[in-house]
Amino acid sequence: MFSPPHHLPDRFRLVFLCVGEWGGGNGFPPLPLGPVPGGLPPARSCLEMLLPLLPCLALCLLLLPLAVLWRRRPSQDARLSWLVHLQHRVAWGALCWAAAWQRKSLVRSTLHAGQSQQRALRRCLQGAQSPRCPLRGSTDIGVFRNHLPLTKASQLQEEESGVQLLPPASKQYRGEVSLQATLLGLAALKKTCPEVLAPEGTARVTPSSPWPYPLPWPWHALGQLGPAGAKDPRALLLEALRSPGLRALEAGTAVELLDVFLGLEADGEELAEALAAGNPGASLPRRAAELREALEQGPRGLALRLWPKLQVVVTLDAGGQAEAVAALGALWCQGLAFFSPAYAASGGAVGLSLWPEQPHGLYLLPPGGPFIELLPLKEGTREEAAPTVLLAEAQKGKEYELVLTDHTSLTRCRLGDVVQVVGAYNQCPVVRFICRLGQTLSVRGEDTGEDVFSEALGRAVGQWPGARLLDHGCVESSILDSSEGSAPHYEVFVALKGLRNLSEENRDKLDHCLQEASARYKSLRFRGSVGPAQVHLVGWGAFRELRAALAACPSAPFPPEMPRVLKHRAL
Repeated sequence: MFSPPHHLPDRFRLVFLCVGEWGGGNGFPPLPLGPVPGGLPPARSCLEMLLPLLPCLALCLLLLPLAVLWRRRPSQDARLSWLVHLQHRVAWGALCWAAAWQRKSLVRSTLHAGQSQQRALRRCLQGAQSPRCPLRGSTDIGVFRNHLPLTKASQLQEEESGVQLLPPASKQYRGEVSLQATLLGLAALKKTCPEVLAPEGTARVTPSSPWPYPLPWPWHALGQLGPAGAKDPRALLLEALRSPGLRALEAGTAVELLDVFLGLEADGEELAEALAAGNPGASLPRRAAELREALEQGPRGLALRLWPKLQVVVTLDAGGQAEAVAALGALWCQGLAFFSPAYAASGGAVGLSLWPEQPHGLYLLPPGGPFIELLPLKEGTREEAAPTVLLAEAQKGKEYELVLTDHTSLTRCRLGDVVQVVGAYNQCPVVRFICRLGQTLSVRGEDTGEDVFSEALGRAVGQWPGARLLDHGCVESSILDSSEGSAPHYEVFVALKGLRNLSEENRDKLDHCLQEASARYKSLRFRGSVGPAQVHLVGWGAFRELRAALAACPSAPFPPEMPRVLKHRAL
């Protein structure tokens, strides 16, 4: 644990020790698990949620000038080191205080989820910019549902550049849930891995950040290397490579991090030369030699060879990231934990991740904004079964489609994301992502879902010697006009690691796995109504260009929900 220098004057040592105790000492302070005595008012705006930070920031402003003015330091390096650690402790004190307030507010809201959702609905209707005035002031769920019928995501698709996108979540709701996800996620990560967020212990290697909400204090104080707001991925990667003591890597999404490691392999020699030329001293040339040696040993375990103290990889979870996470975990990031602070859908944070020690992909659906409903699905099918239910009415083991109400246009939008309830936090469901309804293949009405196809493809790739699946995309043959008189079929594009060519025998294995996974598909193949799936091996650059085309749309959300089924010929 960091302590004040022994030669610090008594008056400063006392203040320093007080800051250390106030900052939580060993990490996140203990919090009540039951209702907060007297209750806490729900946070109604980002400003209200930041109020607890004001005393912390004021103390930070007071302490840092005092430290700078005190001149009896033995050396410049010692003074700078002491200031960095002091700023780090003050920043963590502020974060712990804010996170504790958010946690108490979350406990209170989830204990009375029905009332919390009523308040969320009232805020949504009061802030509506729609002319449907009769709904304002009403919080009756029945009236709300009658006046606002469900709208399918396909009815709200953007047509620009042929890209399918959902309307982004409103800034008000995105800020409220995203700030909560960031504060609670950082505190949970600090508690699970105490050394991860030490000074200069974290580096972001992509321009986008995995934290849904930017922190309201200097991010350097919480350990991140590199300039804030940097946009050059190469500069960010070089900054990370210069620091062998990193304990955490951050990337906007797992797919972006996969791009980083693939680029590191492709441009390793150029990066090594840039490292060696970056400093006339001996440390960086030595680091360049370490980079070359690590790359020569192949991709498996590369991250830990470059950064031996690395513990966790932080990325934001969203649709279409599962294959990238699997590839990273099996190769470059082998032996590392993955943590996502939130689940993002429709461009905003929807679920909170509070348990880094639990299996990856479990999220709490909070009862505050945005206003979330759950649409039950029929057992054995992905069709709508009944009217929507509120969060407190969700049943464990059941699958639901997420429904989000946007206060800007006052639209109840079916997001297409299917989740399964796996537990509960007080009265709110804890869910895991299953699939997206819009990502289905259907050339003869068979409706092969994203999860079914991905499972079949994973089994097929497992039978291709030495292959590791990086990404894939599908299209129905009619869109490409590729049937040429044959039966309609699936065209499948795959990017692989460890395999450069596919034999016809290996290509056929995907079709066999699809028949095993779907009785309907097998029946159509037996009758000849559907032709065998055609597999095309493409370079990773093809999917990088696809993501660039998706991101070029002005209304593109972040993180981009990577499509598995392409509906437009241009894509």
